[in-house]
Amino acid sequence: MGQMQYDMQKVCDEDGFLTDPRGWDDEVAGRLARSEGIAALTEQHWEVIRYLRDHYLRHGTLPVMAHVCRVTHQDRHCIQQLFHTPREAWRIAGLPNPGEEAKTYM
Repeated sequence: MGQMQYDMQKVCDEDGFLTDPRGWDDEVAGRLARSEGIAALTEQHWEVIRYLRDHYLRHGTLPVMAHVCRVTHQDRHCIQQLFHTPREAWRIAGLPNPGEEAKTYM
C-alpha cells in the first residue's frame, strides 16, 4: 500500500490531479477512486469517466456536469451521487488540473 501511495504521489500534482493524462488507465482510475473513498467503480462510474475523458480530449474543456448526467442517461445528480464532487470525478478520470478558476465551479 505504501508503494502505491508513493507512485500516485509521483504522478499527481499537489491537488491530486495527474500531471500527464496519457499515464492514465483503468488501474490508475481504480487507485485514484480508492484514494477518494470509492471502493469500486461501477458501470455508471465508467460511463461518466469515459464521457469526461472523451469531452476533454476532443475539446480541451470541462463539460457542464448536468450535461454529463443527461448524456450518460443518469439522474441529474449523478456526479454527486457517484463521486461526491465534480472535482473527484475529474481526478479519477485522470484529467489534468483544470486550474484555479475552473476548480471554483467544480
